[in-house]
Amino acid sequence: MISWAVSVEDDVIDKRLLNTLEKNTRGIYERNARLFDSERSKRLEEKSWLDRFSDLLPKSAKVLDVGCGAGEPIARYLISKGFEVEGLDFSRTMLEIIRGRFPDHYWHRMDMRTLSLSTRFDGIIAWHSFFHLNHDDQELTLHKLSEHLQPEGVFLVTVGDHYGEVVGRVGAEEIYHASFSFETYEKILTSLDMRVLDFVPNDPDCGMASVLLAQKGS
Repeated sequence: MISWAVSVEDDVIDKRLLNTLEKNTRGIYERNARLFDSERSKRLEEKSWLDRFSDLLPKSAKVLDVGCGAGEPIARYLISKGFEVEGLDFSRTMLEIIRGRFPDHYWHRMDMRTLSLSTRFDGIIAWHSFFHLNHDDQELTLHKLSEHLQPEGVFLVTVGDHYGEVVGRVGAEEIYHASFSFETYEKILTSLDMRVLDFVPNDPDCGMASVLLAQKGS
């Protein structure tokens, strides 16, 4: 769980440290990929949100998992529901693991900030990945994700509970996180013809994740 109680606005975190960490996200995950996979909870505490997401999708929907990691437990659950799941991640090691687990699906080595696929998806999920981008890159990436959604496509993402930048951990290493306020996310999504269906900050039934569910217009 990431605490968003400490932010740059509080002048507590050194901005230079944040800039360094933000640039090192790829390397941190690459160095810690197998450890992260071994320690990643497989209890599927995300299930209630994944089910809400799934219920809005057509049968055999095409779903893109952005920052798919090694595929446990989210990609596995979505595949089990009969969806045509693809994913992307920038870690070679994560992709090596997920390709071994689910060889019949497409797993792209790609940075979400430069997302460019020929497919348009019925649903896109960015669970505990999108918030590693800085604020400028988040806004840019929301445009990219919207472009890859079909009309009435569904978007599920975890963010922070308020505006700020914070430091979390992967293994023994510190890692960067950022979030806009909910109001800013809603404004950006509305400009992209996406309607927020729900936002629950610090959901106690989901490991205190702050979760946003939205849907694109028709």
